Amino acid sequence: MIVRCWGARGSIPVSGVEYRKYGGDTTCLEIRTGQNNEILIVDAGSGTRRLANHMLAEKRYEFSFLFTHVHWDHILGFPFFKPIYLEQARLNIYGCPNLQGDLEKLLARTMDAPYFPVPYEVVRARLEYRHDCSESTIIDGIEISSIPLSHPNMGVGYKFTENGKTFVFLTDNELEHVHRGGRSFDDYVEFARGADLLFHDSEYTPEEYPLRTTWGHSTYTTALDLALAAGVKRFGLFHHNQDRPDAGVDEMVAHCQSIIAERGSNLDCFGVTQETEIRL
Repeated sequence: MIVRCWGARGSIPVSGVEYRKYGGDTTCLEIRTGQNNEILIVDAGSGTRRLANHMLAEKRYEFSFLFTHVHWDHILGFPFFKPIYLEQARLNIYGCPNLQGDLEKLLARTMDAPYFPVPYEVVRARLEYRHDCSESTIIDGIEISSIPLSHPNMGVGYKFTENGKTFVFLTDNELEHVHRGGRSFDDYVEFARGADLLFHDSEYTPEEYPLRTTWGHSTYTTALDLALAAGVKRFGLFHHNQDRPDAGVDEMVAHCQSIIAERGSNLDCFGVTQETEIRL
């Protein structure tokens, strides 16, 4: 399994010299299966544009899409995923209406006038919407487990397991507050237990959080507590705040590493960039 990140920023895309290291594109992950090199895409933030160009250069036209939720920063790149305008392209789009809403209606709405000039009706790719609310499914040998996120308007976190290796993705997840449909801290610990790789929402510092409680995001220190309690091997800070420059994320990572050392753990901690690629 290969995990590639095409966007690790939260809330809104950003640009500038202060964002060069971690990048300014919003959430989009590419996961390659080890069995047949099939392509799973998680969320369609602004990073989806660069991913689309890469896919066309590689002449790949079949994809499986999974969405954590449909807040703007996770879907705004959908109209810019160029394969949707090609007849030879095929997209299988997975989602649970109970936790995410009707994905076809919601994605189509991103192209509604007057907000976008090209209507959903011009999409030429074959789009198959799979309304799946089961807790586990298998795509090309990868077992995909899910858990509700603790986030306004709800959402879904994912665990990808292949050949004994596990990647857990919990973005937009507020560990310090349980939203409607969300789970407890201990539930997320169990979901991530023993994972080889965890990306978790780490948007706020403890000092910032009191003014942003219930907004749907975690402090990086609480996310670290989860990673340590779950005994994961590698922990990536994710969903970087739009106003946090590279130096600020570096400080968060350094603080995490000092805490890890104090607790005598060998956890590998890093900040996810929009160029991150990890093979499991």
